Amino acid sequence: MRRKKIEDVKMKVSDAFELPKEITLNLPKISIIGNIQMIVENHKGIIEYAPERIRINSSIGVIRIEGEGMNLRNIASDDIIVTGTIKKIEYI
Repeated sequence: MRRKKIEDVKMKVSDAFELPKEITLNLPKISIIGNIQMIVENHKGIIEYAPERIRINSSIGVIRIEGEGMNLRNIASDDIIVTGTIKKIEYI
């Protein structure tokens, strides 16, 4: 219950000061370019990596990306770039 109140306060502060929610609420920010590239910022690491499936840990759970010929083009502490043919994105 207390955690919910803290999250509510963070949301109100973020709205009041027009701060990016991905920073104040520690949320992942996902940018997609067509179906060929995906950038995941504010991640918590890679769980699985295969040409057909990539799973990335985040503060809201696991982000599962499915497709063909997928590669991790860049892995940094603040973002991950996934390339290939992206067919499906799920939050699990």
